[in-house]
Amino acid sequence: MSNPVVKPETLKGFQDLLPEDMIARTAVIETIRRTYEKYGFLPIDTPALENRATLLGAGGEQANKEIFGLESPEGDPIAMRFDLTVPFARLIAQYREAIKLPFRRYHLGPVFRADKPGPGRFRQFTQFDIDIAGARTIAADAEVIAVMGEVMRALGLSQLPNRDGQPVQGFQVRISNRGLVDALLEGNGITETARVKHVLRVVDKLQKVGLDNVRAELGGGRVDDSGDPIPGVGLAEAVIDQITAFIAVSADTRLAVVDALAKHLPDTPHSQGVLDDMRELAACLDSLGIAEEEAVFDPSLTRGLDYYTGPVYETCLPTAPEFGSVMGGGRYDELCARFMKQEVPATGASIGIDRLMAALLALGIVQSSKSTVQVCIATVGKVPRTEVLKAAAELRAAGLNTLTYMGNKKNMGVQLSAADRYEIPVAVILGEDELAKGEVSIKDLIAGKMQREAIEDHDAYRQAGRSTQVTVKRTDMIATVKGMLEG
Repeated sequence: MSNPVVKPETLKGFQDLLPEDMIARTAVIETIRRTYEKYGFLPIDTPALENRATLLGAGGEQANKEIFGLESPEGDPIAMRFDLTVPFARLIAQYREAIKLPFRRYHLGPVFRADKPGPGRFRQFTQFDIDIAGARTIAADAEVIAVMGEVMRALGLSQLPNRDGQPVQGFQVRISNRGLVDALLEGNGITETARVKHVLRVVDKLQKVGLDNVRAELGGGRVDDSGDPIPGVGLAEAVIDQITAFIAVSADTRLAVVDALAKHLPDTPHSQGVLDDMRELAACLDSLGIAEEEAVFDPSLTRGLDYYTGPVYETCLPTAPEFGSVMGGGRYDELCARFMKQEVPATGASIGIDRLMAALLALGIVQSSKSTVQVCIATVGKVPRTEVLKAAAELRAAGLNTLTYMGNKKNMGVQLSAADRYEIPVAVILGEDELAKGEVSIKDLIAGKMQREAIEDHDAYRQAGRSTQVTVKRTDMIATVKGMLEG
């Protein structure tokens, strides 16, 4: 009796990535990695599983995070990490002797959130983070913002055509400071932590739901599109007017935004301290050569996570607003206090690789590649497989990605079908007669395909194929292949 067949399927909210996906993805990741290393960030890794208290805090204060909770074989409560920042804070506390502060790290890895999946929203997704731990200076935030901008430029997002075909700024880093709204609310007598966080969460929805819905939610509440009631913060209309006027502030320069914000804030040491930080950040960004159009001060940005304590920032793509933020972060000076009594100031940012890839593909910035193979080997006649392997070894030793045909069919057309399927550019053809003469045939498959595309006559079609093929001495094989690849 045969074993029952298991239905092959992925879990809800998870995805498989095939070669075309992974090739484009790997190229983007390598571009980001090079940029991170250019700024002195070093690689680390941590387990996908952590103690549940590590992720939620000793009192489970972040239990609203929809984590995948598990149990270890020993019965200990554990969970899958929902981001890469909390494990980094744990790492800093655990390796206090090995890691000397200040410390710059980058970390690429999957994270897991047990929330409701949807289009482009998965329960497992990949983040690519940078962080600077042990630096209280605002210059550290400026360097993180500079990296965010350089990553976008390196990926080809400096300028993109708008709907009218005119070139516009392809990305924008929006910057604010958690302390700005805190100071505004403090001036209006709103200091209770839960209420402050509620206001921040509502303001953070501005780009998604619009000003009218934000006003309603700051007041008595509203009903969403599905008919579900959303409770409001319960603020007075005059306070709501102050908040909405504050988050609407804009100006041509970063310093001008700070000056305009100062008129909305109470004259307190807290307000002055935050405004001074923003002025210093503006000066640092100027020193780093960050253009005003690339990085703007936007007080409507509050970001959702609770652990931010100072500057916050995110990168959006104006020509593809439907993808939201593709990179974001901020300063979190208190997170390490979960694991140690000593405060460790830190700042950083995270790229959502899956969302970024979707945006890059939609914008035509990244083209899918079917293969990384440069050369395939085909045979004509009774050519020993050992000769195929010998030629493949020579090509690979020369740094060329080489595919050998491992099927049983001898027809050269069948052998070259993989080349067409995977868009392999060059074929080395080994024949009995050529081997006896110490020769090989080399075919430019891409050029041949382009020449034959518009040809209908059979004889002309065959002649076009032959015109892109040369026979050379075996000793010239490597140089000929490289010449075709470069040409």
